[in-house]
Amino acid sequence: MATIFTRIINGEIPGTFVHRDDRCVAFLSINPLAHGHTLVVPIAEVDHWVNLPSDLAAHLFAVSHRIGRAQQAAFRCERVGLIIAGYEVPHTHVHVIPTDHMGQLNFANAATEVDRTEMDHAAHAIRLALQAQGQPG
Repeated sequence: MATIFTRIINGEIPGTFVHRDDRCVAFLSINPLAHGHTLVVPIAEVDHWVNLPSDLAAHLFAVSHRIGRAQQAAFRCERVGLIIAGYEVPHTHVHVIPTDHMGQLNFANAATEVDRTEMDHAAHAIRLALQAQGQPG
């Protein structure tokens, strides 16, 4: 059975995408820790990140790096946190989170719902920042 992320990637469930290539996608979290919280997800369903082929792991990190730089530009945050937890969904995903303090990196504080317009504005800001960096977005 396909994971929820595969269903989002395939368009069966809506997602707010900021990046897509032939190996991975990046879309906003529906339970964000902060405004603009983005998930970078390989298209291939690999449960545990340590089982990723090295080249795919490097690609996910490179995309996460570009997303993080775009978040810094778009949201003027102090730092961008990166978390690979792997417990919520059995499909590797990297959380890229714009932050202003360490307390924002606590999953206990995740939003239980998010305003659709707010998500669209955050995604638009990230895409514009990616484009300003010369990246597709």
